[in-house]
Amino acid sequence: MPADPVQFPQLTVVNLAAEGAASTSAYRNIVVNRVNESCLRLSAFEGDYPWHLHPGSDELFVVVDGRLAIDLANGTTFLLGPWEMLTIPAGTVHRTRALPRAVNLTVEHLDAGTTFVEAPV
Repeated sequence: MPADPVQFPQLTVVNLAAEGAASTSAYRNIVVNRVNESCLRLSAFEGDYPWHLHPGSDELFVVVDGRLAIDLANGTTFLLGPWEMLTIPAGTVHRTRALPRAVNLTVEHLDAGTTFVEAPV
């Protein structure tokens, strides 16, 4: 599966706060920039994102606005507020939930695959 397109090339100044605020839809997830084999994503969303995992990439979340819940399949939930971060190891089944809206930055491999799974019971 090809990587998502990079929105801004290197040597471009990007106002991340403005990018986050510009999203008025219920879901926006873009690759802002590439750093070596990884990328910086900006996500602004409402509601729940489906259960999934990334088989070959860790995923680092940094919340910049709102509150974000990250649920793990084992029943653990992490609650993050602005400027808090958490790294999810590769292969870990998880989902994110905006409470009620969240803007976060994510660092992962540029070609990180996403495998969607059934909700744990």
